[in-house]
Amino acid sequence: MRPSIFSFLLLLTAFLPPAQARASSGEHVARLATLQSSAVVIVDPASNKVLYQKNPGAVMPIASLTKLMTALVVLDARQDLKQVLTVTRADVDRLKHSSSRLQVGTRLTRGDMLHLALMSSENRAASALGRHYPGGTRKFVAAMNRKARALGMKHTRYVEPTGLSRHNVSTPADLARLVVAAEKKPLIRRYSTDHRFVIRQGKTQTVYGNTNRLTSSARWRIRMQKTGYIAEAGRCMVLYAMVRKRPTVMVFLDAQGKFSHAADANRVRSWLARFGARVLARASSW
Repeated sequence: MRPSIFSFLLLLTAFLPPAQARASSGEHVARLATLQSSAVVIVDPASNKVLYQKNPGAVMPIASLTKLMTALVVLDARQDLKQVLTVTRADVDRLKHSSSRLQVGTRLTRGDMLHLALMSSENRAASALGRHYPGGTRKFVAAMNRKARALGMKHTRYVEPTGLSRHNVSTPADLARLVVAAEKKPLIRRYSTDHRFVIRQGKTQTVYGNTNRLTSSARWRIRMQKTGYIAEAGRCMVLYAMVRKRPTVMVFLDAQGKFSHAADANRVRSWLARFGARVLARASSW
């Protein structure tokens, strides 16, 4: 799904300060012209400055980036992470009919469900987390939207906790706020960057890996991440990473091609490693 003309005009009139527009004309910024993602925001949270932005106000489907908000709502509610939850037929994807290795009837703790949702983007785990919220999924989604408003995510809307619906929408600018908030939670940092997690289902073991290959790269120091994909959203990814010892938030939406979002992240990392000081000096406030 591409940004609408309305979203693009909104961006021009409201989301791109004059100072940032002037900085974007610099030679160093021109090196990011090859980014494949339709919408991008790069933020330095330490200085509260925008280092680069491309369609930051475009309202777009966000796929499984949704699960970061799902995790925040669970943790904010202080629900017992040791409580055992059961996967039921209500957690089966009837929207996209996607497959899952988490079998109906599997019993796992809330903490393990959260682990699978963040590390491996397990949709049935995220659905189970929403169902076991006080008042059920409907109340859980309402809490997601309240949290979004509290974070200043003015253009974000959630309709379910997995990201399978194209009606879960946000903007790169809003998602940067979500990333900053989620990174403050040690459990989200740990689970989202873990490489391997094994669960038992009946008499067998199921081994899960991280959906983000960058987490296993020696070149990266990733503190928190989440990937997402549905056809309407393209490839999406958010990162909270250290680049040249500085914290950096990266948001990539609607990248076409299986590895294009990772390639975009690598381009941005190389760009910041080379031009970081110059970019920061010219950046506008977030």
